[in-house]
Amino acid sequence: MTSTLGILFAATALLYAAVGFGGGSTYNALLVLSEVDYRLVPAIALTCNIIVVAGGVWRFQQEDALPLKRMLPFLAASVPAAWLGGRIPIPELVFIGLLGSALLFAGTRLLLFSSPSSREGNVQTMPVWQSFGIGSAIGGLAGLVGIGGGIFLAPILYLTHWGTPRQIAGGCCLFIFFNSLSGLFGQGMKLAESGLATSLVTYWPLAVGVFVGGQLGSWLGSAKLQPEWIKRLTAVLILYVAGRLLLRVLTNF
Repeated sequence: MTSTLGILFAATALLYAAVGFGGGSTYNALLVLSEVDYRLVPAIALTCNIIVVAGGVWRFQQEDALPLKRMLPFLAASVPAAWLGGRIPIPELVFIGLLGSALLFAGTRLLLFSSPSSREGNVQTMPVWQSFGIGSAIGGLAGLVGIGGGIFLAPILYLTHWGTPRQIAGGCCLFIFFNSLSGLFGQGMKLAESGLATSLVTYWPLAVGVFVGGQLGSWLGSAKLQPEWIKRLTAVLILYVAGRLLLRVLTNF
């Protein structure tokens, strides 16, 4: 592991924390491009995700913008699905393809869409069965690939007028935190069975890097700075990495 990778992880955590996400998809991509054993990649990324979004959960709780009760249907479906996804072994090429596709979606979403300025009066209630379906689908993908899933949930909540932008950001932060914990538990069990779990200790400096970057990013996000330029920069970086991963899949297909 190089010091460059640690710096890139810290920078990723800073950018994602500033806009309310954890950065799991980009941690995954950086590890894959650094030729880390792909079986270890989701567990490392999910650990870093948890460290980053834990600060966000605390910040939203302090601001009374953490809609725990309304998020319960999503979490009830997504948490077991994330664990199950984390338990499923997949071939390396499939893993990279899914990861590249997730990054392509995430980068496009950040680049092209701005957060609508919803008001309390526009908030609509989502049926429980719909929340369960969305939660289980996103949770399963999150655990399988090693991401939190917030980047997929956020646009759905905006399109359905589920809450105000602040409530949606807080809800997604909570969603990422619990899905990352559940997915990491599943990934850890899989690695323990294959005898690879002890190899994770080597990557502890990355956890330190994302802690520092995440704290700084959370501070920037709470400083009421305009996040749009951070979103655009993050999107360009994500799309570049997505292209690298998908190109690798196509050349090895």
